[in-house]
Amino acid sequence: MRVSFPLSKWIPNFPLNKQSFYQHKHSLRLTMAGAIAVSIAFITTFSIFLQGMEVRAATFDITNQCPYTVWAAASPGGGQQLDQGQTWTIDVAKGTTQGKIWGRTGCSFDASGRGSCQTGDCNGMLSCQGFGQVPATLAEYSLNQYQNFDFYDISLVDGFNVPLSMTPTSTNPNCMGRITCLSDIISMCPAELKVNGGCKSACARYNTAQYCCTGASANNCGPTNYSKFFKGQCPQAFSYAKDDATSTFPCPTGTNYKVVFCDEADSLPGIYLYITINIKE
Repeated sequence: MRVSFPLSKWIPNFPLNKQSFYQHKHSLRLTMAGAIAVSIAFITTFSIFLQGMEVRAATFDITNQCPYTVWAAASPGGGQQLDQGQTWTIDVAKGTTQGKIWGRTGCSFDASGRGSCQTGDCNGMLSCQGFGQVPATLAEYSLNQYQNFDFYDISLVDGFNVPLSMTPTSTNPNCMGRITCLSDIISMCPAELKVNGGCKSACARYNTAQYCCTGASANNCGPTNYSKFFKGQCPQAFSYAKDDATSTFPCPTGTNYKVVFCDEADSLPGIYLYITINIKE
């Protein structure tokens, strides 16, 4: 995850004032037996609350609205086949700081969960244990960062394979809200970047310092014609490694998130991909 721009760009009121959860005192007089009973009930309830806090940092609901099957993947989290309309929910463990979610297409797995995918494959496993192969549209997150904020983004640094949206559940005004990459990138992909089922980024295709912002180019890396193509199609998404200022968004820590493949707001990319994936060459 890349966070290099001033937080005041999105959060002008830093630092935020925080209120205590407990600001009042009990005013009722209790008998000794009653006090003990209340104390036990409180301790039990509070222990359950703390256990819940220990179990997870955030919940992600991942839904497939594409007119074809998507094999969702998450690191951490694993993977699951999602037919149209199905949702997979993952609870990210407390202490997790970063993660990625993406869709895989053209997959085939046996009963043991071994196989392969045309795009986004993660070592031939249904339940991913690492990151996937390019090209893949990524929904990325960093949890519990500076001043108790999460940061989330959609990345095309590894290319594009499935249109998606990412939406935090928080209504806090300091939360950016829904971000999307729903354009029909595959049909417009430059020929030299196009592969079956997807569109590679220039970094993934050529692996040079200029396109990957590595080596001597790291500090002064700027957009290229290829990254401008991706940015033109999905203005909210990372188009190259240094594209932080317009592509990373904040939300208060404790927020849950929704990731939707082929969001209902734009079904044309999903229909095109369905045709592409199901045509046998």
